[in-house]
Amino acid sequence: MKLIWKLLRKHISIAQLCGFFLANFIGMTIVLLSIQFYKDVIPMFEAGDSFLKKEYIVVTKKMNALNSIIRKNNTFSKKEIIELSNQPFVQNLGTFTPSQFKVTAGMGMTGTSLGMTTEMFFESVPDEFVDANLDKWIFNEENNLIPIIIPRNYLNLYNFGFAQSRNLPQLSEGLMSLIQMDINLRGNGDYRNFKGNIVGFSNRLNTILVPQSFMDWANKEFSSEDNINPSRLIVEINNPTDATVAQYFQQKGYETEDGKLDNGKASYFLRVIIIIVLCIGLIISILSFYILILSIYLLVQKNTTKFENLLLIGYAPTKIALPYQIMSTSLNLVLTVLSILTVIVLRKAYMTKLNELFPQIENNSLLTTYIIGLILFILISIFNVIIIRNKINSIRNSK
Repeated sequence: MKLIWKLLRKHISIAQLCGFFLANFIGMTIVLLSIQFYKDVIPMFEAGDSFLKKEYIVVTKKMNALNSIIRKNNTFSKKEIIELSNQPFVQNLGTFTPSQFKVTAGMGMTGTSLGMTTEMFFESVPDEFVDANLDKWIFNEENNLIPIIIPRNYLNLYNFGFAQSRNLPQLSEGLMSLIQMDINLRGNGDYRNFKGNIVGFSNRLNTILVPQSFMDWANKEFSSEDNINPSRLIVEINNPTDATVAQYFQQKGYETEDGKLDNGKASYFLRVIIIIVLCIGLIISILSFYILILSIYLLVQKNTTKFENLLLIGYAPTKIALPYQIMSTSLNLVLTVLSILTVIVLRKAYMTKLNELFPQIENNSLLTTYIIGLILFILISIFNVIIIRNKINSIRNSK
């Protein structure tokens, strides 16, 4: 074994080994960093309050003076809803369900004299359209608690308008959990008290939201009216840049709230750019592993003559291949460790920036990266061993 290694190592090209090491290091680092980055940022994409969410628009029918005078119904019929949902630009569609009962809310903050009582209303939409964390978005009749989501601009109006003009304390989103709400529901000859808890804030929906399960139950309990047609729809659009969307709405006399149809174009192009970058990263990773395979093959090919001579004097192919197999496996181990260390350093850098932009982002574990790094090390080492063994066997068979 020692004699074979002394003979073969004299003809090993340092430049080839460096190329082998560098190609594998780049490929391994790109793969591990991509996986870890994806794992770190995917909550921002998948969470209900994601900054890069799908494009949703709220659709209503246009109001004018004549409609108000003659009290024309501005709700959507089932036929209109089905027709809109069948349009090619519509990915998904939901309806706003209004409360068909009277709601009174008394609100106050623990430890202060701030409090008020007001008439209010509730609306609900299917859970998949809610842009807030849904961990507490559950209604249970037994615990008498109603989770509520309010528009974020309501809090801004209070902080920067009402509170400043009345010298009242400004409230953060975290402090809103201290708000106590006594909810009274009346209708259909029934009256009940509930507790309300603000569990989130919405940038998408300008209404006071309650879970769809609560709304279905409450309308059944406190209203004798049959289900009425919705006056607002929420629509998920495939491509907000599609001109047919605006044309269809104009033709039908529909309008969107807050110009969301135009605002969605920026997020659409951003998603396209992210997909392009991910594809480029995947291509670079594949090319890096291809260079790795090519480097090993050339390393063995260069010493073909020496292999032939060793085989002729009686050395077994396994003994000839063993030094190269040990060398490649050792290099793989070193570069796997270096790749993981590089990922740790780079992750620390980008997580610092992400935490500044998105303080709510959670730091995920590196365990997945360690496991995938170990799996890649094992697979690449086995692949290298097989390539070297097959190459030497092919040399023996050709002789």
